[in-house]
Amino acid sequence: MKVLVAGGAGYIGSHVGLELSRWGHQPVVLDNLVKGHRQAVVTGKFIQGDVGDKALVKQIIQEEQIEAAVHLCAYSLVGESVTEPAKYFHNNIGNGLSFLDALRESGVNKFVFSSTAAVFGEPEKIPIPEDHPKNPTSPYGFSKLTFEGILKFYDRAYGMKYIALRYFNAAGADPEAAIGEDHQPESHLIPIVLQTAQGLRPHIEIFGTDYPTSDGTCVRDYIHVNDLAQAHILALEALAKGADSTIYNLGNGQGYSNRQVIEVAKKVSGKVISVKEGPRRPGDPAVLVASANRIKEELGWKPQYPQLEKIIETAWRWHAGHPNGYEG
Repeated sequence: MKVLVAGGAGYIGSHVGLELSRWGHQPVVLDNLVKGHRQAVVTGKFIQGDVGDKALVKQIIQEEQIEAAVHLCAYSLVGESVTEPAKYFHNNIGNGLSFLDALRESGVNKFVFSSTAAVFGEPEKIPIPEDHPKNPTSPYGFSKLTFEGILKFYDRAYGMKYIALRYFNAAGADPEAAIGEDHQPESHLIPIVLQTAQGLRPHIEIFGTDYPTSDGTCVRDYIHVNDLAQAHILALEALAKGADSTIYNLGNGQGYSNRQVIEVAKKVSGKVISVKEGPRRPGDPAVLVASANRIKEELGWKPQYPQLEKIIETAWRWHAGHPNGYEG
């Protein structure tokens, strides 16, 4: 299958493109490189451009004979979305809608969407199932939930078949390829902790120590990026076989606090990691842990890296070899 991977030069997108090739598919990567890295695209064809450029997307679909698409283009900083909601709505909803229309008008009706656990907001129960009430606490989460709603009505009206994947916390790096996590600025806990272990940061700051959790810090469900990528392939292949549109959670079903993550990183790296405590960030729920039983039962998805220590080991290996990210 020839698959257009929008945002395929980003952290998750680059791993999706790599897994597509490993599974015998042909990725065509579209990325504007505002957040992504050209060096992260290690397989398939790369085209620099914007997902909101409808004419370009339609040209790519025609010239490359695209059969399906994965949409991973989004701004994703929760805190920034609270202070700059317009930026998030224009990109995550507006440009996403332009991309969806280009696919629809070109006859491509198989679509995998990168969603998020942020659609849930503060959970009422743990682990969180797909049908849990949705009450996003940030414009980022709201933008993703809105696009899920758009997909539902596009399916009803136009036959656009989709699978939306609600990521919990992606982490780690491919153990065989020279690709990993490099955001500018970096906002994810594990790479920041590992940069601190490398001496590239003076300390790791914990945002909030008064949450209703075992040690007062936020609890998150970490999922290896390769396991995440494989779920995209399973979703695409299910759609190709005529599966109905649906939504799946993606996580390991195990939560770890910020302090626990830091302790595991100390063990893996063998380094001293200085910690500074700060106030809560707006929009951060206390606990987010997934129930991913549906995708396991329906698509046969099985995480290969369920242990946090293994996830951090792959991340540490990449960061140790790329102390300055891709620019190094």
